Amino acid sequence: MSGGGTGGHIYPAIAIANELKCRYADAEFLFVGAKDKMEMEKVPQAGYTIKGLWISGLQRKLTLKNVMFPIKLISSLVKARNIVKQFQPDVAIGTGGFASGPLLKMAARAKVPYVLQEQNSYAGITNKLLAAKAHKICVAYDGMHRFFPKEKIVKTGNPVRSDLVEISIDQQQAKVSFKFDAKKPVLLVLGGSLGARRINQLVEKELSFFATLGLQLLWQCGKFYWEEYQKYESEDVRVRPFLNQMDYSYAAADFVISRAGAGSVSELCLVGKPTIFIPSPNVAEDHQTKNAKALVNEDAAIMIMEKELDAQFQNHFKNLLGSEVRQNQLSKNIKRLALPKATSHIVDEIEKLLLSKTATH
Repeated sequence: MSGGGTGGHIYPAIAIANELKCRYADAEFLFVGAKDKMEMEKVPQAGYTIKGLWISGLQRKLTLKNVMFPIKLISSLVKARNIVKQFQPDVAIGTGGFASGPLLKMAARAKVPYVLQEQNSYAGITNKLLAAKAHKICVAYDGMHRFFPKEKIVKTGNPVRSDLVEISIDQQQAKVSFKFDAKKPVLLVLGGSLGARRINQLVEKELSFFATLGLQLLWQCGKFYWEEYQKYESEDVRVRPFLNQMDYSYAAADFVISRAGAGSVSELCLVGKPTIFIPSPNVAEDHQTKNAKALVNEDAAIMIMEKELDAQFQNHFKNLLGSEVRQNQLSKNIKRLALPKATSHIVDEIEKLLLSKTATH
């Protein structure tokens, strides 16, 4: 299994492995990631072995990293070939990220079939390059035939953490677990696993605005920003570097402000709370804006671009807070887009591949 660089590629890979493990208790798994990326920490935490390749993406401007790219690529291809040779997999699975390129290329060369999982509404470069030899490509959005061969596409949705598929926690109980007043509304702020500088700056600037609206704040600022923002912890504000119990966090929320990474979007569809997306402009192919737009087009969320926050945020937020009809409408529409059985459907496709492989031997 290979996918990494960001939580959006890593967590789906882990979810798929967990589901496969449930069906095949004695199966062996090996993850392959990029040496200095977060998968080298997150995958072992989930109980799986991982090997690292010396690989990184191309920068958009001429840098030393770009000059090193051909050397890194050759080194990664050689190492990936050796990994495939030693491990002798029955199937390979790629969830995006640079490391999956060399690994799946070498898997194909060794006649190992592979499945791709594309989380975003705008396909990543690695998956586009790997599509031609993939057996199946599992996607989360309509219209993906713009990037991939139509006959290989299966719309499954994105894998999400199993504890979020059915959140049965009572909202008041969830609020109390964060020591909030159970009767007052809670705004949940999510900046992705590493935090989002611009969202943190917005929240800091609007703290008194939120207070005048009588809101309580559950603010995930990210580990890089924890030092800077923990001073705002107060009776109505909880500041956390990371939220471990996402089921409780989502259950406590009345409103959500979030980045629009594929994983967050899929989770928020299941959760069904009124959401304002602030897409990151610093990601490849601006895919967060495209993810958020796909929901805005279904009247399932509000999107505010970073450059428009100062001018538009307060108006958008006040309008949302002041209209229960609008809140219900957004909740209903976002929930309609949820695909809760995504992990199971992806593993069904992998299983079909394994069975057809067994039948031909």
